[in-house]
Amino acid sequence: MQFKPAYFLLLFLLSFHAFAQETILISGVVSDESNQPIPGVSILLKGTQQGTITNNEGSFKLRVPSGVVTLSFSHVQYKALQESHTLTEDYQWNIILQEATTQLQDVEISDRSILDEQVNTVQRISAKSAKSLPSTFGDFNKVLVTLPGVSSNNELSSAYSVRGGNFDENLVYVNDIPVYRPFLANAGRQEGLSFVNPDMVSDIEFYAGGWEAKYGDKLSSSLNIEYKEPDSIEAAVTLGLLGGTAYTGGKTNKLSYLIGARHRDSRYLLNTLETKGQYFPTYTDVQAFLTFDLTSDKSVYINKTKLNILASYGRNRYMTEPVSQSTDFGSVQKNFRLQTAFEGAEIMRYDTYQAGFRLTHRFNQRLRTHFIGSSLFTFEKEQFDVEGFYRLCDVNTNPSESSFDQCVIERGIGTNYDYGRNSLEADLYTAESRWEYLLNTNHVLEAGVGVTIQSIDDHINEYSYVDSADYVQLESSIFNDLSLNANQYYAYAQSTILWKDSIHAINIGGRVTLWDYNNQLLVSPRVSYRLAPKWDKITTFKFSVGMYQQPPFYRELRGYDGTLRTDVNAQRSLHFIFGSTRLFYMWGRPFLFTSDVYRKQLYDIIPYDIDNVRLRYYPDQSGKGFAQGIDFRVHGEFVKGTQSWFSVGFLQTKEDVTGDAQGYIRRPMDQRINIAAYFEDHMPRDPTLRVYLNLVFGSGYPFGPPNRPDLRNAFSGDEYYRADLGLSKKFDLNINNFFTHIWLRAEVLNALAADNTLSYTWIEDVYGAQFAIPNSLSARFLNIKISAEL
Repeated sequence: MQFKPAYFLLLFLLSFHAFAQETILISGVVSDESNQPIPGVSILLKGTQQGTITNNEGSFKLRVPSGVVTLSFSHVQYKALQESHTLTEDYQWNIILQEATTQLQDVEISDRSILDEQVNTVQRISAKSAKSLPSTFGDFNKVLVTLPGVSSNNELSSAYSVRGGNFDENLVYVNDIPVYRPFLANAGRQEGLSFVNPDMVSDIEFYAGGWEAKYGDKLSSSLNIEYKEPDSIEAAVTLGLLGGTAYTGGKTNKLSYLIGARHRDSRYLLNTLETKGQYFPTYTDVQAFLTFDLTSDKSVYINKTKLNILASYGRNRYMTEPVSQSTDFGSVQKNFRLQTAFEGAEIMRYDTYQAGFRLTHRFNQRLRTHFIGSSLFTFEKEQFDVEGFYRLCDVNTNPSESSFDQCVIERGIGTNYDYGRNSLEADLYTAESRWEYLLNTNHVLEAGVGVTIQSIDDHINEYSYVDSADYVQLESSIFNDLSLNANQYYAYAQSTILWKDSIHAINIGGRVTLWDYNNQLLVSPRVSYRLAPKWDKITTFKFSVGMYQQPPFYRELRGYDGTLRTDVNAQRSLHFIFGSTRLFYMWGRPFLFTSDVYRKQLYDIIPYDIDNVRLRYYPDQSGKGFAQGIDFRVHGEFVKGTQSWFSVGFLQTKEDVTGDAQGYIRRPMDQRINIAAYFEDHMPRDPTLRVYLNLVFGSGYPFGPPNRPDLRNAFSGDEYYRADLGLSKKFDLNINNFFTHIWLRAEVLNALAADNTLSYTWIEDVYGAQFAIPNSLSARFLNIKISAEL
């Protein structure tokens, strides 16, 4: 199968036509009263339909006839302004606008989403905070876990759950280009980093539900990332005990570029796990983001035609030779110990290539189009041949006896054996066209059509058995070659209206999707409404309701027996979200308090279990369910000149599987309480000395013994809590007229030395009793980093 997005690009470029006219060029920057540039300002030449919009740096260019020139400047959050000048030659026209309302200083409005940000429940995150957050590998996704409703109980993995959904239910876009997570990884320590490179990020939007129709077909969340378009040379290099990063960016006359590389080597951290052995895990990726300004020099619009190109390569290599493991569990009165000796090795190799482009053209001040194309190729291979000889015993807990802390009663011995030779190849292609039409300054119409082509070949050769309590039991055995070739077609339309008094705003839209694998047609209407009363303390209320439907992908179609089913319908979720936002002041500084109450009614859900980070679906079953809860977040400058926030979420999610006669039971991601915080501080007399805190607490996920449907998710696991602490110092210097800043940073990972449990291994003793053996995560670790900036 071959699909060439370049054909779409060529056809689209050939459709453009530029013409010259004798005019003068007006250029300038629109700023606020604190001299900060304002993106998204509408500029209109009086008496005509000619105009433009400021870019992300607040700058603009407009070619107009000479003579008396009157321009009007308008923005939904600033007072409108009109000025006139008599001009006979090119002119630099700089404007300062006054705010119409008070807003948080760190909130930015981009030119591509002036209205929809005012309607939908979206959370914006500072790119600087995402980069400063202390975490195990500096992975971008860890900043999401500090938001309400987002959870993760594995610091080694980039996967996250949103409001009771699983890892496969989250959309991720980089400059409107979709990106994907690995297919085969079954443990967090085997994963690489998430796709998003924090060094390259400029804007972050996160929807925990209730996003508009133009974003895709998933059940739980949408993460929209914009990479930077540098206007000057910038570069940085970071080295640490767990890897390093480097990036550079710059701009020429018609081209801006951004190139970043990351390398992760986690062997030192993995040596803190309970399983001792030889670990050789490395991950390396390189990304390039190029922006071409294809606008004619004589065009009346700035950035009339712009092409973004994103390309990346990720290389993941994981090899381990486990040697031994010793796990103590139980209570003070009754303690047990599982000792295991291993033979064999695990080898995983993942190579992923992703590329995409976004071509934007502004026909006039009202009509703008985007053409988006992307491709993904991944080759993943795993080989494992590991045998574990275990011994389960009672441990003496009496310190007055000579056998204290030793095995005194042997409960069972046995063997676990796992063998696999699996490989997967996947090709995914997407082509999409979007249109935006500005009816007036308060009304935007948007529509789009697209297609996704999917081709996956999976070769499975694996089996496992347990020799326990004098009998051998085959746990699983799969030998199969699978192929999936399917196309998904979709279209959307939506309308966003902002009332002239700015009190009311509404977004109404719908999305239609057809997947030819099961020929199911999906229609997803969505509505969002925002009320912003003219109160002394700025307060907004938002309500969203909509249908979100997720056609099954490869993982949902593949059953435990290694076969693909063709009769699986899309999972459906009806979202009801009511949110409020209130701006208040403490210590003379603005703070924002947000709250969301939500209910998600689930239909045609596919039950699944979680094995570390691998999701194992039951495509031959279906059911219904719900997720409901309430989220709170407060953020602002708790310390002047910094950004911090605190989040609390309460959740309940259950499912009723058809035909299991159990009624409603907890879903695998039912984490009842989730508390998180990101806090930043600095020394009062030395702002270059900074402290960062990343704090996460979550109640336990449900779990149950294998092959016992009657006890599925019947027990509650241990809570997860973790604190990562960072301390950095900035030095200003000049090295060979190149680097101007040096940062030294120390991070205490898992500062509280929490013994967190990731999953459970079930062992049966000679008496027929089953024991859930906890598998722990990483221990406390000190990481040292040094960074040099241009």
